[in-house]
Amino acid sequence: MKSEAWVFGIVAVFFGLIAPAYWFITSDWTGTSALTMTMLLAAMVTLYLGFHAAKMDPRPEDRKDGEIADGAGELGFFPPYSWWPLWCALTLGVMVYAVALAAWWLFIIGVVLGAVALSGWIFEYYRGEHAH
Repeated sequence: MKSEAWVFGIVAVFFGLIAPAYWFITSDWTGTSALTMTMLLAAMVTLYLGFHAAKMDPRPEDRKDGEIADGAGELGFFPPYSWWPLWCALTLGVMVYAVALAAWWLFIIGVVLGAVALSGWIFEYYRGEHAH
C-alpha cells in the first residue's frame, strides 16, 4: 500500500501546485476551489493509505524481494453476472422521470419496484445458483 500512498501523494502535491497557478492565470473561484478540493481529497487518501500501510504486513508487491509466486492463491470473492443492478438503475430512472414530470403516482410505483429490485440485489447470494 505504500506505493499507492506515494501515487496519491504525488497527485496531491501536483494539484496543490496547480491550484494557485490556476487562480493566478484565470482568477476563477470555481476552478480554483475544485482543484483545491481535489488536492485535499488526494491528501486524505494518501493519509489513509499511509496509516494502513504502516500497520499491516507488506504485500508481495511492496517487498523488494517479493516473487510473483508469493501472491498466488485466492484473491477474494468476485461475483458473477447479475441482472439486479440493471433493474435498480431502471427504477431509479423511473423515479427521476416521475419527479421531472411531477407525476407522484409514477414516483410511488418506482419506489415500490425499486425496493423489490434493491432487495433482490442485496439477497441474490442467499438463494439460487450462487447461494452461500
